[in-house]
Amino acid sequence: MKKMTEANLKAAFAGESQAHMKYLIFAQKAQEEGKPNVARLFEAISLAEQVHATNHLKALNEVGDTIENLQTAISGETFEVEEMYPAYDAVAKLQEEKSAQKSINYALSAEKVHAGLYSKAKQAVESGADVKIGKISVCKVCGWTIEGDAPERCPLCNAAKENFKTF
Repeated sequence: MKKMTEANLKAAFAGESQAHMKYLIFAQKAQEEGKPNVARLFEAISLAEQVHATNHLKALNEVGDTIENLQTAISGETFEVEEMYPAYDAVAKLQEEKSAQKSINYALSAEKVHAGLYSKAKQAVESGADVKIGKISVCKVCGWTIEGDAPERCPLCNAAKENFKTF
């Protein structure tokens, strides 16, 4: 692929991915405000944006086999833990942005767990098996992720058990 087309598709992937997430968040807010039809509209268009992002990523040939995809995920999570979030946190501290610091620290703590879970999965797949993993519970307040049942309180943000989603 020519460099300009590649750069354009990468930018489009980023934009479509952000739109997908923004619209899901906007849908939640509309639902909270008692506007179910607006919420449904945001959800529908969010799906369209996800389709666009998926098509762009496939056109970029950035969807590999499961081992490659796990390595990409591990590399991404590790970059966030070792470089991105520590740098972002330093700037937020310097600028005394408390809400940004809180959000960054929630993400940083959870990303460490994510990298470990992906590493466990990659080892299993490399040995020819699927990963042996039980329930996966995610705190909807801070993103803390744990294998197993949700705890009574989130160890990161202290949210109650009912704030977890289990997969």
